[in-house]
Amino acid sequence: MGKRFARGGRTVDRNRMALDDADRDLVTTELDREPTPTEAALFENLWSEHCAYRSSRPLLSAFDSTGEQVVLGPGDDAAVVALPTGDNSHGDDGRGGENEGNGSESDDSAWYVTLGIESHNHPSFVDPYDGAATGVGGIVRDTLSMGAYPIALADCLYFGDFDREFSKYLTEGVVEGIADYANAIGVPTVTGSVAFHPGYVGNPLVNVACVGLLPADRLVTAEAKRAGNALVLVGNSTGRDGLGGASFASEDLAEGAETADRPAVQVGDPYTEKLLIEANEVLCDERVVESARDLGAAGLGGASSELVAKGGLGAEIDLGRVHQREPNMAPVEVLLAESQERMCYEVAPENVSRVREIAARFELGCSVIGEVTGDRYVCTAGDERVVDLPAAFLADGAPAYDRQQGSGNETENGTGAAEGPERDLPDVPLDEAFATVVGSPNTASKEWVYRQYDHEVGLRTRVGPGDDAALLAIREAGGEKADGGTGEASGTATGSETGMGIDLAFAAGAEPNWTARDPSEGARAIALEVATNLAVKGATPLAAVDCLNGGNPENARTFGAFAETVSGIADACSDLSVPVVGGNVSLYNDSASGPVPPTPTLAMIGTTAGDSPAPPTGLRGDGVVMVVGDRALAGNHGTNERGNANDANDADGTNEVNDDREGEGDHGGDDTARLGGSEYLARFEGDDRFPALPDDFAERLDAIREIARDPGTLAAHDVSHGGLAVTFAEMVGDSAGLDVTIGDGGNSGDAAVLLFGEAPGRAVIETTAPERVRDIAAGRVPVAEIGTATDDTHLTLAVGGEKLSFSADSISVLRDVIADGLD
Repeated sequence: MGKRFARGGRTVDRNRMALDDADRDLVTTELDREPTPTEAALFENLWSEHCAYRSSRPLLSAFDSTGEQVVLGPGDDAAVVALPTGDNSHGDDGRGGENEGNGSESDDSAWYVTLGIESHNHPSFVDPYDGAATGVGGIVRDTLSMGAYPIALADCLYFGDFDREFSKYLTEGVVEGIADYANAIGVPTVTGSVAFHPGYVGNPLVNVACVGLLPADRLVTAEAKRAGNALVLVGNSTGRDGLGGASFASEDLAEGAETADRPAVQVGDPYTEKLLIEANEVLCDERVVESARDLGAAGLGGASSELVAKGGLGAEIDLGRVHQREPNMAPVEVLLAESQERMCYEVAPENVSRVREIAARFELGCSVIGEVTGDRYVCTAGDERVVDLPAAFLADGAPAYDRQQGSGNETENGTGAAEGPERDLPDVPLDEAFATVVGSPNTASKEWVYRQYDHEVGLRTRVGPGDDAALLAIREAGGEKADGGTGEASGTATGSETGMGIDLAFAAGAEPNWTARDPSEGARAIALEVATNLAVKGATPLAAVDCLNGGNPENARTFGAFAETVSGIADACSDLSVPVVGGNVSLYNDSASGPVPPTPTLAMIGTTAGDSPAPPTGLRGDGVVMVVGDRALAGNHGTNERGNANDANDADGTNEVNDDREGEGDHGGDDTARLGGSEYLARFEGDDRFPALPDDFAERLDAIREIARDPGTLAAHDVSHGGLAVTFAEMVGDSAGLDVTIGDGGNSGDAAVLLFGEAPGRAVIETTAPERVRDIAAGRVPVAEIGTATDDTHLTLAVGGEKLSFSADSISVLRDVIADGLD
């Protein structure tokens, strides 16, 4: 009879592999014997969906991860992208010149950024505070393992209906966990998103992205270099927390999971993480690390086996050397515990003593646990060899599944298709609709969330949370290399005296209403929306990572919808020429209430010259207001034919449009505004098709970006969730108001479509140079002049023959719904 161990009051048989018969046969055939209990547990975790991506792996080849600026794409702990350098770093597109200055040569003047994203969904349901906190810690250590210093975080959070007390409990716990951990380690949380949707009632999603910065010559990877090097474990001691976390994340959440599965959730220590960040900075500056991997899913077993397997090597590890904080830990516990704040380094023998000294300086535990060897992964406990496997087979041998894909049209959390009724809209008074949509938790102010985050630490944040995209000052890039590293002593202070400097734009999010309504087109719309967030700040997209969240892949309909979101994101990013350089997949997000909506979170970075100020979101009160990119609005104002724009639709020039493009490409031949997937229909019910998306994403965003950079542009804000109604509400404030007219007639249904439609790829701008805006847009994107910014702090809106008026104060009251519900 095999040994057993207890976890959370349950007894787990360590002789039983949680693999299907085919996998078990594969393992026994490869080993030519039955696996030991410890080996069986390793396979259970490393071959789990969470670690091996067995269902999603065949889909991920759809992503284009190459590009002139890409240094390292998928496959490492984080992706690495070169920042613009050289004389052309302040050019029109924010990039360096072709074939020069892209940093891929690792020259001394180049600077890289890392970009990674991960999910902590199941842990955040079971223990919101620790689950979310350790999600931050994990993605930060992914950044460290590349030799980078973390400079910014984004959090994208998805909860059940806001009026549920349990949703509020999860929201408060998750936000507090992120805030406490990130604030304590000194990494600013600068952007993200928050959504409430009935599909997340039993399974919230917590996705966290991180950007890091490093000089090109300090890059570290997770690929072991040579046999004979030492494996050194640095950081916190190993306990029993987080046991089986990888396998736990690869199964549906059952009723009672918040108590039964609590021991599978890690417990973080941000103060140790801060010490680890600074120690890693010194280790990498002194070049005493050959390769590195953070201890995340599957703990030491996952990190060490993947590190050596990636280099085509093996390892011999003495588990008794691992510094532990609990007595009598079994070998499987030492290998698979997901205790936080730990790093595994490959170190040349002559540098081991220096690594010990640096660890001691920062009061971190340090154990030389073994060495890199040939090609087998061997672990001993005392005199017993508990693991003896081919390293590559353990790390990479899990076969992919050939999952059936049902139609995304039939997903449980949405009709999911462009097909459906032409239009079935509610009959709601326009003023009531405006107040409801603007006051929805999904479109309302998220200040209650981000006011708990320190977004100024590090002195890089030019534009913080609450805007379309964050902007971070990268003073080291765009010119000569700055003196010193990127840590507290240099890079997080005022920056380089010699670097010319650029700004890094950072945005992230998803929209569950969109992908629940139409998984493929909704995912494409998310990519366009995130890219537009960068464009209105004048930034050129550089790269993206995605966190692909879905339900149980064994359900063909659920997996079909997930697959459609993958292809949608891949297609859109290809259209935008934005490489998807890495990401994370989180499946089995199911509970007793059903699967989550397919939720492809996208995090994107871009660059713009640091001496070119980005337009703010808020109105200044001095300019003409125009809508860029709204084909349906332009058509409503008097033209549906390309190349035949109204030059003066009204006597005063208001409602003037410019749409000189030829052919039927811009809106797929459909100029009808649609409400499918909108917050309006989510609040009042009804149905409509998902909005048709433009054919040329890149050209549209180039025009918006150029307009945002124009000296006459005083304010710019993208149009997305909640439509023009929410965009207008967010632009009005204490210093300026807005007087606009959209639509020159029609019924209230038409007015609702114009006001609440959520087609992405649009922007509202305030400008003192409307003619220049028309010139920039000519032949590229439609433009409609709709009114003026004022100094009376009111939103006065005429739409479809109806007039509305709201003061900035009354709008602020509507938008405070989250704070009112949680304070």
